[in-house]
Amino acid sequence: MLIVGILGVLIIYSGFLYLFFSGRSTATLPWFLLISPWICIYFGLTQAQQIAVIYWFVNKFSFKKKTK
Repeated sequence: MLIVGILGVLIIYSGFLYLFFSGRSTATLPWFLLISPWICIYFGLTQAQQIAVIYWFVNKFSFKKKTK
């Protein structure tokens, strides 16, 4: 899964960037097309790495008030 995800990122994102910079419309591309290779990469990781990714996202996107 990890190799499939990495190849998917390379192929899909290079195609997207080609369309974007050539001036063609990217409006017809569904949003999940750009996310799907990352899901393959996630499931290709070990369980410990998957948990570390979840903790990273929680810490990155949690909005905590800073107390003085």
